[in-house]
Amino acid sequence: MSPRLMGLPMQLQQFIARPLQSSPLVFLAPQFQQTRNASILSSLSDNPSAYNKRIRRGRGPASGKGKTSGRGHKGQKAHGKVPAGFNGGQTKDIVVSGTRGEETNIFALEMAPVNLFRIQEWIDQGRIDPTRPITVRELTQSRCIHKHKDGVKVLGDGAAALKQPIHLVVSRASASAIAAVEAAGGSVATRFYTRSAIRHIMANETHPFISMAWSAESGSKELLAAEFAKLNLGAEVETVEEKSVMEAKGLRYRLPDPTRRRDIEYYRDPAHRGYLSHLLKPSEGPSLFFRSPEERKSAAGTKKEKVLPENRVW
Repeated sequence: MSPRLMGLPMQLQQFIARPLQSSPLVFLAPQFQQTRNASILSSLSDNPSAYNKRIRRGRGPASGKGKTSGRGHKGQKAHGKVPAGFNGGQTKDIVVSGTRGEETNIFALEMAPVNLFRIQEWIDQGRIDPTRPITVRELTQSRCIHKHKDGVKVLGDGAAALKQPIHLVVSRASASAIAAVEAAGGSVATRFYTRSAIRHIMANETHPFISMAWSAESGSKELLAAEFAKLNLGAEVETVEEKSVMEAKGLRYRLPDPTRRRDIEYYRDPAHRGYLSHLLKPSEGPSLFFRSPEERKSAAGTKKEKVLPENRVW
């Protein structure tokens, strides 16, 4: 028995020493039990990136960045700002030595890449309909791609996963992707787009590929037939005009055509499946400046006859 109970009467000692469960005062048990609530105030903390302690310069020696604010004593760097690449007044190193590597091509286009295995996964999930032409609109709305600043380029990774024929109308396509799609019975057509044209396409204000320069020779007739069947135009593939398509769908804008030589030559090339390739003559190449080997051979084989004037004296 506890020493503290020794001085109490015997009956009171037995009552206190008895278990609380057998006591008639069981309803007072919570009042006799001592509880301690664990405090979480000492363990509270903010997210690791929520607070960034800013160094306050020139606010006394206690901050560690007082007086000279970490700039040291004297000199140009302590008194004012030094331009990037400043070399003490002499010729800059970038002028003397030039740049080597890590240069940014300001003329490069930012394409959204998409591989064939990803397109096949979206088709298997029912997010893309393979019976209709697959354009930048279908790829973006199905979240197959997430950005389309200058267009879409199809790559050939996962070509063996392609199960059914598909019809692609994109900005660019690799040679392996073109070979895989055509081997599966599909078709690829490359179309010129601008950033504003893509915005109009996403807003359903422009058709994804039909324009004045587009014809049945620009892509497969199956591709155009699938699109025209949805429009319910009731006309042949060769006779459908851009005006009738715009009226049927209530479109506001027309698709632009390329104006730069580099873009014109790309979409005139049959190897790229360009939509302007049908404009080439049988012996003409896609270049606007250089002649193709067939043109040079044909020109070398024919000799120009010298035409003399009628009233020539000698």
